[in-house]
Amino acid sequence: MVHLPFADRLEAGLLLATELSQRKITQHAVVLALTRGGVPVGSAVADRSRLPLDVIVARKLGVPWQPELAMGAIAGAARILDDRMIRELGIPDEDVEEIVAREQAEMRRREELYRGGRPALDLQSRSAILIDDGLATGSTMLAAVHHARSLKPARVIIAVPVGSREACARLRREVDDLVCLAAPEFFYAVGEWYRDFQQVSDTEVRNWLEESRCQLTKHPASATAG
Repeated sequence: MVHLPFADRLEAGLLLATELSQRKITQHAVVLALTRGGVPVGSAVADRSRLPLDVIVARKLGVPWQPELAMGAIAGAARILDDRMIRELGIPDEDVEEIVAREQAEMRRREELYRGGRPALDLQSRSAILIDDGLATGSTMLAAVHHARSLKPARVIIAVPVGSREACARLRREVDDLVCLAAPEFFYAVGEWYRDFQQVSDTEVRNWLEESRCQLTKHPASATAG
């Protein structure tokens, strides 16, 4: 039984790693953490399970006059738009395309920054475990799922410490498996379920990725053992 709130993302990641191991989901898998908040969670899972760690840079598409309100999301070449919201709010097509272009540029910048020119990990014949620190609406994760599918993994699995029941139900239909440690009845924001929910920096993301690569270099068998 999970007791909320989590102390921080690291504790949540360790608890998630235990659950995934018990379900034998970590066999022949790659951890794909959504940046930035999902990276410390994914790092804990990858380290405990001795799995390769990579990132998916998914970007929310905010409403022009209320950026925190998502009208969609992008990840890789995948683009998810809430057409009903866009229509009801009367957002012009040119405004939508301008925001998409801006977020695509930021997505590419971050991918280069985080990977340092290294290619994304090969997912063929492996399970892709997509990890974030939580699911509120699920739009960003849905874009990440569509992007992961384009890389031809054997399976796509979502694993999160906490999520809204609506988002979990919506996303469960999109993947081979979904693991959520806690789905509270009343859900406002992911951060309310953590005592420490500090923003994750670009430097921390790069450090976790580098540490993961170093660990797999020291223990190369773990990269394929799962």
